Amino acid sequence: MIPILTSDAGSHDIASYIYVAPLRYNKNLEIETWAAERYEVLDEGKRIRIVMRKDVKWEDGEPLTARDVEFTYKLMVDPKTPTPYADDYLQIKQFTLVDDYTFEVEYEKPFARSLITWMHDILPRHLLEGKDVVSSPLTAKPVGAGPYRFKEWERGSKLVLEASDTYFMGKPYISEIVYRVIPDLSTMFLELKAGKLDMMSLTPQQYLFQTRGPEWDGKYNKFRYLAFGYGYLGYNLEKPMFKDKKVRQALTMAIDRQGLIKGVLLGQGEPTIGPYKPGTWVYNQSIQDYPYDPVKARELLAEAGWKDTNGDGILDNDGQPFEFTILTNQGNEQRIKTATIIQSMLKDVGVSVKIRTVEWAAFLKEFVDKGRFDALILGWNILQDPDIAQVWHSSQAFPGGLNHGKYRNPELDALLEQGRTTLDREARKLAYDGVQRILHEDQPYSFLYVPYSLPIIHGRIKGIEPAPAGITHNIDRWWIPKDERLYEVAN
Repeated sequence: MIPILTSDAGSHDIASYIYVAPLRYNKNLEIETWAAERYEVLDEGKRIRIVMRKDVKWEDGEPLTARDVEFTYKLMVDPKTPTPYADDYLQIKQFTLVDDYTFEVEYEKPFARSLITWMHDILPRHLLEGKDVVSSPLTAKPVGAGPYRFKEWERGSKLVLEASDTYFMGKPYISEIVYRVIPDLSTMFLELKAGKLDMMSLTPQQYLFQTRGPEWDGKYNKFRYLAFGYGYLGYNLEKPMFKDKKVRQALTMAIDRQGLIKGVLLGQGEPTIGPYKPGTWVYNQSIQDYPYDPVKARELLAEAGWKDTNGDGILDNDGQPFEFTILTNQGNEQRIKTATIIQSMLKDVGVSVKIRTVEWAAFLKEFVDKGRFDALILGWNILQDPDIAQVWHSSQAFPGGLNHGKYRNPELDALLEQGRTTLDREARKLAYDGVQRILHEDQPYSFLYVPYSLPIIHGRIKGIEPAPAGITHNIDRWWIPKDERLYEVAN
């Protein structure tokens, strides 16, 4: 419940309603003030001045000030804080507290993510100062200043948020949001059908075939848009079998990604050559994608020393068979199905694959963060700013860092640094085009697809405004007509 300590999307989704930041994206993905009153970019991008609002309060009544921002900054740059998000703050040359509601940050050179840094959540100084953030009670009972407050958490069952009557932009219209923990998508769908869920993300099967007819039409609203995220097969590059890029290229060629989109997503997705969303300004359209070509894949594997020398159908190298385990999280049917199809495709080129699923929390803590895997099927969110150094820079290849596969490339590092130290969009485009070319050549991941988001929401919920930012950007303004309310919460 303290967002700087976790890297999973679920935790950050909940935290986004509890905490606030100086700045945020609006529905059109433009930067706007939030807990800040105004901001200025000075000295050609090397200095940022932010003035905070004076009407923002923590839910316990304490004022939220620039001193909380300063505290959060110091916490982030403290090497004892186990956070994967320190990099943005480490770019700051000097943080100056001008007064209780104003701060300035100075950079050695322009930093393209300087404003995005101040979209990270602010933490309460008066509750965390001088304490170990990792063992703080706030990890289980957060205290924020956002539209919703933490109410209760039954681990493994549900988490409840309640509308904050002290939120500076006005109390949300819907009094409670209940997150239910349902690890199986089929069970989740049955709960939706029984009227026990108001909102969930549908699978393509559910979207196309299982939510049609009189019991759905008019009662629920469905939405469809290309997601800000991609699925991938990621390799642990510290494992000997994945060190040669020819091997990784071959594995990508052995995977029919159009077939995956058709078989797993039922066509509800698009292929991608890298970590960006197709159709956006940063996406490199000049890259020729690897074809699905099992014959060429076998040739590349043979060039890398992998041949079937004993006739058992499995490639080997120096007596070692080419076999590895794909790890993914329990309950995610799409990822498990993706792994199963990839297992079959790689068998056709002589590679033996096993599949293992692990419960989400243990999956992250015991396997991903500690590098205890051969390969992963996972997904990353695609951020609005193209700076992806936190995932791909060599400096992030440490236990608990976001560079899970331990990919290191000095040329890529230089381009990532170049892309983040200019505010000129054309220069950034050149840098990130180069980043995509290197990742395409090296294939530290087999980039699989960008799926369509397929949320469904009960029709009694009003005020939804689809926009480039998705549908939940204005969730604090959603409402339910009085005669359609199923629950009443005492005020």
